[in-house]
Amino acid sequence: MEKDKVFSKQIEKKFEFDQAVASVFDDMLNRSVPFYDEVRRLVISLILAEQKEGKKILDLGVSTAKFLLDLHSKMEASMQLKGIDNSPAMLERAEQKCKAFGAAVDLELADMTEYDYRNEDIIVANYTLQFIRPMQRIELVKKLYEGLNSEGIFIFSEKVVFDDKRLDKEMIDIYYDYKKIQGYSEYEIAQKREALENVLIPFTIEENIRMCKEAGFVHINTFFQWANFVTFVAKK
Repeated sequence: MEKDKVFSKQIEKKFEFDQAVASVFDDMLNRSVPFYDEVRRLVISLILAEQKEGKKILDLGVSTAKFLLDLHSKMEASMQLKGIDNSPAMLERAEQKCKAFGAAVDLELADMTEYDYRNEDIIVANYTLQFIRPMQRIELVKKLYEGLNSEGIFIFSEKVVFDDKRLDKEMIDIYYDYKKIQGYSEYEIAQKREALENVLIPFTIEENIRMCKEAGFVHINTFFQWANFVTFVAKK
């Protein structure tokens, strides 16, 4: 796995999921998202508890297909796994990995805000919605609700902000300390923060829950949180 050094030099553009990011993305996730592996396993366990033949699982922002490949290796029922992404560089990596593992995963280059959601059973978005503009994000979640089957489930993880500004600052500081422990320099942290400004726009926990309620979801809960990283499950 290639080591993430994307922000070790001065940035020249805003953050995007290009070839440079795709080549180190698995390492970037492991070192930038606290408890990423644990959350992934937790979400997979939740899906496996609902597994049955033919059930459709859709991953939004599939990136390098790490999540779907892990799910594929653990499922016992023959479920239909599909991932969409708007980054050709990410999908190229995903296709290579799925081919290498012989995994039956359907991959499609698509914009999730324009995708035609139909008869989905479970939709997953791992730290994906935060990159969608707020108004588009709200409309997207409404589309997801409409595209889910009866009793469908939407599972998503997000970086969040807090209404309490002091607490929010403390959580950010705790997160940056975490990144330093993972081997990122202060320079790399500052560079990435600048690159992500106005690209990654987080909601509060309450805003995420309200967004799901307004879309029509009946039961919305959080089932994991570390500082400003939260995983939600919304049921139709």
